[in-house]
Amino acid sequence: MAQQSGVSVPGPFGGLMRYDEEYSSRFMLKPAHVVAFIIGFIVFVLALKIFWPIG
Repeated sequence: MAQQSGVSVPGPFGGLMRYDEEYSSRFMLKPAHVVAFIIGFIVFVLALKIFWPIG
């Protein structure tokens, strides 16, 4: 059995604090919108390389 040593342990959250569960921002983007933007940007860059080659 464990003996009482007088040492206190942190609570169940391990010292982490939760401030605000909901973060409010001016731009509310869904992950699908971010992925679509990245794919669109890649297509745009590839189109520039094809239709307007440098050198």
